[in-house]
Amino acid sequence: MACAPGPDPLVGGSGDQRPKWDSKLQYLLSCVGFAVGLGNLWRFPYLCQSHGGGAFLIPYFIALVLEGIPLFHVELAIGQRLRRGSVGVWMAISPYLGGVGLGCLSVSFLISLYYNMVLTWVLWYLLNSFQQPLPWASCPLNLNRTGFVEECQATSTVSYFWYRQTLNVSAAIEDSGSVQWRLLACLAACWAVVYLCVIRGIESTGKAIYFTASFPYLVLTILLIRGLTLPGAVEGLIYLFTPNMHTLQNPRVWLDAATQIFFSLSLAIGGNIAFASYNLPRNDCEKDALTIALVNSMTSLYASIAVFSVLGFKAAKDLGRCLDGNILRLINEFDFPEHSISRDDYATVLTHLNSTQPERVAGLYLETCHLQDFLDKSASGTGLAFIVFTEAILHMPGSPVWAMLFFSMLFTLGLSSMFGYMEAIITPLLDMGVLPTWVPKEVLTGAACLACFLAATCFTLQSGSYWLEVFDSHAASLNLILFAFFEVVGVAYVYGLHRFCDDIEWMTGRRPGLYWRVTWKVISPLLLLTIFVAYFALLTQTLLSYRAWNPQYEQFPLKQEKSYPGWVWAICVLLSLLPALWVPGVALAQLLAQRRRKQEDTRQDTRLELQDSGVC
Repeated sequence: MACAPGPDPLVGGSGDQRPKWDSKLQYLLSCVGFAVGLGNLWRFPYLCQSHGGGAFLIPYFIALVLEGIPLFHVELAIGQRLRRGSVGVWMAISPYLGGVGLGCLSVSFLISLYYNMVLTWVLWYLLNSFQQPLPWASCPLNLNRTGFVEECQATSTVSYFWYRQTLNVSAAIEDSGSVQWRLLACLAACWAVVYLCVIRGIESTGKAIYFTASFPYLVLTILLIRGLTLPGAVEGLIYLFTPNMHTLQNPRVWLDAATQIFFSLSLAIGGNIAFASYNLPRNDCEKDALTIALVNSMTSLYASIAVFSVLGFKAAKDLGRCLDGNILRLINEFDFPEHSISRDDYATVLTHLNSTQPERVAGLYLETCHLQDFLDKSASGTGLAFIVFTEAILHMPGSPVWAMLFFSMLFTLGLSSMFGYMEAIITPLLDMGVLPTWVPKEVLTGAACLACFLAATCFTLQSGSYWLEVFDSHAASLNLILFAFFEVVGVAYVYGLHRFCDDIEWMTGRRPGLYWRVTWKVISPLLLLTIFVAYFALLTQTLLSYRAWNPQYEQFPLKQEKSYPGWVWAICVLLSLLPALWVPGVALAQLLAQRRRKQEDTRQDTRLELQDSGVC
């Protein structure tokens, strides 16, 4: 990439034949769909609620400005200018950085395995939403049909449907159990949908993205409007956004904010570089980076309001049931007339009885009923989607309709992200020419999807949910932070910041200002290095354990805390290290290859000198 206007030698001759987006809107929707994923809906609200409410937004937006947006701009700019996938980009900048691209490809493969498994669960729930009543609304009958299943009665209907009727989960990770054929069929269907959407690359995903990227916003808006009309919604939102500034003294809050921004924008995965490589060279990538990053963050806030308005309604319902149970005990114990104690009068009556007849009240073992306690039971991840939110849906009139909307929204939301993960795999493979040019692209895409499907079948075992947690916790976190560090250092110091700024000026017509140059050269590398060290220290201090669903556990329905066996611990370490080993491995291979070439050149020069002396 030269400073002067015009094509750069690094771009090569394949740029003109490279596919292009049909429109700028396709590209923006694809990037937004990739960035806005399931984490925006079920992780950001949880972090915001558990880390000081509105106070969490302070470290969140600081991380967005100093880490998220600068790195996002680097990926869009370098992909657009070089018009290659992640492997080709870093090999072009320096052959020694080729391992960064291969590492990104490896992590994208690992993430796609378990991410599409989550969509498998979503599809299963979506298919079960087309019935009234919903299958998780009541406990099933036992084998004798004389009562309900004991495991369901010991817990809740939504938990039983999730852990037993969906996952049929084993009591330990080492107990693999059998393949759950219904999940295997749903997994095959999900990969078939992904294949049909990505079969021709951006030519096919560009058409599908109009629906998959916009439909979640429509459903979110419907859920928000409905949620705000439900009783308890205001209390849920107050609980979510009430700032607790003392939490900012906890370093974990700042670490979670930085990592949430990082993973939310899908940085260092390779999808952003792949999407940008199909842009026209003279595209305003700076404006795109700002727009997509802000849309992503605003979507997280928007989703939080929709989610917690519904969770506030659920908490109000749970509070009402708790109060009704206590009121019934008081009426039966003290022979009050039926309906003589209302929910509003409960606190006054209880205070009076505690002062006059404390022994009789104490013997009733009344439940503690506080709205705050029920709001504290919010969860993140699969716990929010498949347990907490499904239970809230049961309380809403027309619950099957809301279940269909909710799970169809989750499915399209995750499908848009899958487009990016698959593009991060397929684009570098095409650029590297792993198959002859006469082999259709559809064959490579099909082979990639089939390989992912076969590798992901382990998640359909009874222990599959435990393995998904292992992959989610160890396959991406450290690797992506490390790759992002090499990306920004590679651009700022190996390729050269001045040279990079020249290219952006050629593409956008504007030279990057002081903010961009300082963040790329100093702030973002230091921040990423700090996050990596802090995250690594946190992992080393955390006991590798998991929480198992075990009906034989003494404290069931609480989950049983178990330590990973040694061989699982070894797999965790391998998942955390293997993708990163591409970086030193490729650099070492390049160094050895360069030394070998020098030695061959030296031998050839010696032979020529000897031949010349013989002629003389």
